Amino acid sequence: MVAIWIAVGVVAAVGAVAALALGIADKYLSVQEDPRIGLVTAALPGANCGGCGFPGCDGYARALVAGTAANGACAAGGAACAEAVSKILGVAASATERRVAVVHCCGTRSNAIRVGDYNGIADCASAAAVAGGDKGCRFGCLGYGACANVCPKHAISIVDGLAKVDKRLCIGCGKCVNVCPRKVIELVPAKATLHVLCNNPLRGPEVRKVCKVGCMGCHLCEKNSGGKEAGHFTFDGFLAKVNYENFPTDAVIVEKCPAKCIVEDAHFESGH
Repeated sequence: MVAIWIAVGVVAAVGAVAALALGIADKYLSVQEDPRIGLVTAALPGANCGGCGFPGCDGYARALVAGTAANGACAAGGAACAEAVSKILGVAASATERRVAVVHCCGTRSNAIRVGDYNGIADCASAAAVAGGDKGCRFGCLGYGACANVCPKHAISIVDGLAKVDKRLCIGCGKCVNVCPRKVIELVPAKATLHVLCNNPLRGPEVRKVCKVGCMGCHLCEKNSGGKEAGHFTFDGFLAKVNYENFPTDAVIVEKCPAKCIVEDAHFESGH
């Protein structure tokens, strides 16, 4: 019996010494967290989309407080968020241009040739892993919703086998860009209104074999927007691409495009 009480006493003594040691360590060795981190985190939208380049809003808040990140990188929060952070930290908000996602493909099920029936997992990467997918154009949107599934704002919907972006909801986080196995999605300036919705760089006859509305590389868009000197378009093989550093604004190129793959924003917002 005595031995039991001795053992209990020893355990209690060890526990008391350990508690005392932890208390001393907490007082003298702990690192106090800057209270501004919590304030900045609360000012951020909480989307945790990673568009700022940091692991979530908490990671961005810590970088802002540490002075290693620019105030204004939060696409989800926008100018209002940058202003709130500016008041907390006393730092100026850098000017950032709002960017949104554009799906460079208009090959719906009625426009694009299908080369088979895919009945596997409804995921673009999974579909692409099975003989490259069921779409004849190996550069086009597969339409199985990988981008829609990762969008934190539900700005992407699948309409007639094609991903559609609602520009009003898109926060430009870039998650859809990273998940697309075909690399069909690009973040572009929100104020750009004219887009080439094609991703196929092959010659016109080859494009036409797999899609009714693919770019044919005719250069009419370039000619009708001031010519090569104007610099509104670049070409990847036979594929016209909008130069988003100097994007076109004249909608006449939409009417002049024989392939009908150049569209205005209204044609891809809200699934239209």
